[in-house]
Amino acid sequence: MRNGHQAGLPSAPRRARDLGVPFQGEPGRWNAITDVPGVEVGYQTLIAGAGTLAVGRGPVRTGVTAVLPLGRAGVGRSCPAGWYSLNGNGEMTGTAWLDEVGALSLPVGITNTHAVGPVHRGIIEWSVLANPDLAARWQLPVVAETWDGYLNDINGPHVTPQAVARALDGARSGPLAEGSVGGGTGMNCYGFKGGTGTASRRIRIGSRSLTVGTLMQANFGSRRELVVAGRRLGEMLAQDNPMEETDWLAPPGAGSCITIVATDAPLLPGQCKALARRVPLGLARTGTTGSHFSGDLFLAFSATNVGALDSSIDSRAEAGDLPSIEFVPWGQLDPLYEAVVQCVEETVVNVLVAGRTMIGRDGHRSPGFPVDRLPGLLAG
Repeated sequence: MRNGHQAGLPSAPRRARDLGVPFQGEPGRWNAITDVPGVEVGYQTLIAGAGTLAVGRGPVRTGVTAVLPLGRAGVGRSCPAGWYSLNGNGEMTGTAWLDEVGALSLPVGITNTHAVGPVHRGIIEWSVLANPDLAARWQLPVVAETWDGYLNDINGPHVTPQAVARALDGARSGPLAEGSVGGGTGMNCYGFKGGTGTASRRIRIGSRSLTVGTLMQANFGSRRELVVAGRRLGEMLAQDNPMEETDWLAPPGAGSCITIVATDAPLLPGQCKALARRVPLGLARTGTTGSHFSGDLFLAFSATNVGALDSSIDSRAEAGDLPSIEFVPWGQLDPLYEAVVQCVEETVVNVLVAGRTMIGRDGHRSPGFPVDRLPGLLAG
């Protein structure tokens, strides 16, 4: 079985910008969510076997992606966060607690639909080792999923708490691998090979230079919907579409999309939720109309105000020594909204460009996006 974390390694040889795709906005150094200071990402990629599906043995085309909002040193400390559901045909754990306190304090996991349990458990076990002070508390990590059953033995117990620990141990800042890595390994997007992607933007609000980044697990969209840089490419690329041309059980557009938004702009929890609500606007730029059979769930956090929203049985404040929180005024949030939309659009195209043809269970084939044709299609 091939596995391993790939955060911190150079990303795919070509990204959407390298092919001349025009995007708005100024990207950060790595054009990745890790451009936000403190954010670390790790992958565990699981690929093994070929041929006929044998539940529990494979073929395996799956994994887990881990996001540490405040890095390893910040595990157990809070930062403001909010979430949004465009379509609830999916799972994101911990959202009731996010609604209650507006704070995120543990790593976030993204995996396949039937691996949410072991990823949840793995995050708790790893977090308690990373910060022993957490051992006496109850933990409510955020774990989200998309369905990789077209390529993967999704009912097999291949994603384990130990795999989660390896992803978390390998999490770091720097450039990120994209495509068939981590939780995105077995995913599909617009009838092509999908997976994991990322992008970032630099903005200014007043005198402050700020960063917004997104990380996506893309498993959504029907081929006919695809739009890149405003050009409707779906019908031009209608050939070689096995997911939609065979007797596969899912209708076109089925799947899911999980997107994480990070920023170093100081925000209130409600403002984080407002950023999460802008993710669908970026997705729409790439053509999707949001299938009923797609679970589209989004999380946004501000990697600032560390500890100001801590909520635990041992957190106490003396009267007159209450915590304070800094935030961008609501009327100045538009640059952040714009950055989210721009990042999301580019992230989707980065996923497609990084995708390579993959054959999984029962010979199911997910074709890679024809990157060599893209410049001509956009120029035509």
